[in-house]
Amino acid sequence: MTSSDNSPFAANLRFACNTRPSITAICREIGINRQQFNRYLAGQSRPSPYNTGKIARYFGVRPQDFLASEKRFQSILEAPAETVGPDFVLREGFPGDLQELRQYVGYYELYHKSLSWPGKIVRSCTRIEELGGQITVKSIERIHDGDQEIRQFSKYVGLAAYWRNRLFIVERGMSEHSFLCQTTLMPFAEHQRTYLRGVTTGVSWREENLPYSTRAIWRAVGPNPDKRGLLEACGLIPEKSPRLPLPVRRYLNSEGENHTLVAAR
Repeated sequence: MTSSDNSPFAANLRFACNTRPSITAICREIGINRQQFNRYLAGQSRPSPYNTGKIARYFGVRPQDFLASEKRFQSILEAPAETVGPDFVLREGFPGDLQELRQYVGYYELYHKSLSWPGKIVRSCTRIEELGGQITVKSIERIHDGDQEIRQFSKYVGLAAYWRNRLFIVERGMSEHSFLCQTTLMPFAEHQRTYLRGVTTGVSWREENLPYSTRAIWRAVGPNPDKRGLLEACGLIPEKSPRLPLPVRRYLNSEGENHTLVAAR
């Protein structure tokens, strides 16, 4: 943030604000302090990259567009919304609230019921990390089925976003026959981040690639766990096995409380 701003940023921000009913409403909807926002308008300071991204998303432009000439910026802002393109809208959805999302960076054990192996829980592992202002996800799934002589080793890469107390994760399988899967997670309680529960949708590895949706639960294991041990623990586990942590068994087997995913906020 600078003490003064001679770039077109302030003038372009003022023009953008003139397209809306009030500064107060803009600040409330973006989530920025009104006094601080006034300094942006006056050119007394510039917002951080994070706040610049929030402002840009609100007005439907890119952060760098605020540095264009005033005439160019006005043409961008006044262009029909479809010229931005759905790819831009989707891309700008990641990472969402980066400050909140950073609290979830680290390694996880992943658990979900398997459509391909009924009665089994798939245990895999993943890493969430920040790279260049984005939160990336890298997952590994390793399965050995001795009875059917199947060995499966799968890798997935993707992005994570945080919106309204939810994590949204989209991953792509890194194989010859690639596909996308999506996971939506939330903590069990507001200040509890060890276990994240939610739903994963994708396609079955077998069963003619049938689409499926299943409960999923992630267990945080810290920023620097025993990575070899984490990988070696991946595989198939009977759904009632005591090897599964109790919160995992309860959530995936619908024991105990009614686990709803439409909780507060």
